[in-house]
Amino acid sequence: MSDATLSPADNTRPKRRSRLLVTLAGDRKAQFGLIVLALFALAGIFAPLLAQYDPNEMTLDMMAGLSAAHPLGTDDLGRDLLSRILYGTQVSLFIGISTVALALAIGVTLGLVAGYFGGWIDTIIMRYIDLQWAFPNFIIAVYLVAVFGTGLLNVIVAISLAFVDDFARIARSMTLTLREEQYVDAARTLGFSKPRTLFVHILPNAVAPIIVQATVSVSYAILGEASLSFLGLGVDVSTPTWGLILADGRSFITQAWWLGVFPGLAIMLVVLSINFIGDWLRDALDVRQKAI
Repeated sequence: MSDATLSPADNTRPKRRSRLLVTLAGDRKAQFGLIVLALFALAGIFAPLLAQYDPNEMTLDMMAGLSAAHPLGTDDLGRDLLSRILYGTQVSLFIGISTVALALAIGVTLGLVAGYFGGWIDTIIMRYIDLQWAFPNFIIAVYLVAVFGTGLLNVIVAISLAFVDDFARIARSMTLTLREEQYVDAARTLGFSKPRTLFVHILPNAVAPIIVQATVSVSYAILGEASLSFLGLGVDVSTPTWGLILADGRSFITQAWWLGVFPGLAIMLVVLSINFIGDWLRDALDVRQKAI
């Protein structure tokens, strides 16, 4: 018997895609979010072409206002703010996506194993998850950065480990329900290996809530990186990120308003857009909604 015969996941994919498109057509906020996020992604990808200056290039035009030469002004070191925000888009979006990808891989694996095997394995994994759940994600990230040190890789690892518990809980909850389904029993009867049963038959049918959580977590990761950089616990100071740009200009905001407004606006628009997309996915993938 083939995997497609055992698992209903393949049969629900066309219906899921149809529902995504239908709900998107009537959701203006989701459309706005997708457009804004796509524009920021393109701006980050083509930052070397769009930026007029090197993001760390210092000039004599210190804290210059908005002009043709510097559309968003300059900071206290004469660095072009637009160029720094464009390059910062690359780093901030990369951190957000890679952080969630790592947290998802670790958390979902732990949740699948805990929910499927149960017993002492479930107890050990979930006691760790409960311990992590007791502390706010940002506090965990700050502690891990203090242990590992600052830097791009360390920030990604720290924030991702702080988000592991969210994915583990969702994956375990879905696995506890799905492991009793008939197609899972059929997979066991046919002698399929446990990893194959977990990742080929259970995971595809638990993907909807995981996707929603991943989408929302990207915005939290971007905010987490911005907060860490603002506190001086983020990436290297030579790497422009939105949080670092805000931190560099916080002492001069009363003299140069653009130093706080434009990087803050970039963070707000991206986080808001991702949250709109997350709301759309939650509604579109909600199995309690009427099937299309």
